[in-house]
Amino acid sequence: MAEQSILYTERLILRQPELSDLPVIQRLVGEREIARMTLSIPHPYPEGAAEAWITHAHEQIADGLLASFGIVRREDGVYMGTVGLRLDPEHHAAEIGYWVGKPYWNQGYTSEAARRVIQYGFEERGLHRIAASYFTHNPASARVMQKLGMQFEGILRQHVVKWGEFTDLGYYSILASEYEATR
Repeated sequence: MAEQSILYTERLILRQPELSDLPVIQRLVGEREIARMTLSIPHPYPEGAAEAWITHAHEQIADGLLASFGIVRREDGVYMGTVGLRLDPEHHAAEIGYWVGKPYWNQGYTSEAARRVIQYGFEERGLHRIAASYFTHNPASARVMQKLGMQFEGILRQHVVKWGEFTDLGYYSILASEYEATR
């Protein structure tokens, strides 16, 4: 399987998700609140879905279309969630996405992991722009984007369907020049 960089922060190791992570991913993503805050995670989360996701992620990493990192706590090796960049090499851009298991909410892990992945995107991948979207009923995700120095771009009204309901998406982004100015 393809390899990518391992990233470190004060409290975290960010590494490629592996098949050995399946049980914890299946358990964490199985929470209804995780699925409610993300577009592509179904609920209930089907058996085998985590394995299919990891296999697909490894293929996309190998193709240069994804940088996906499991969020692992340094102190005890606990897998807490995932953060990644869906890469658009032609335009030197990416969209960052993340989820963190409920037991790890409101402890700064998401912001810490996403901050390091943005650094990786600009400094190691040479990106020009990193964007992010969030369901407007999830203001905590918007706060993460604000902490990352991202600028609000707007709301796409009823842009996607989640569980049979049209849902608004808010958008943020950060440019390489804005990232450099805050370093």
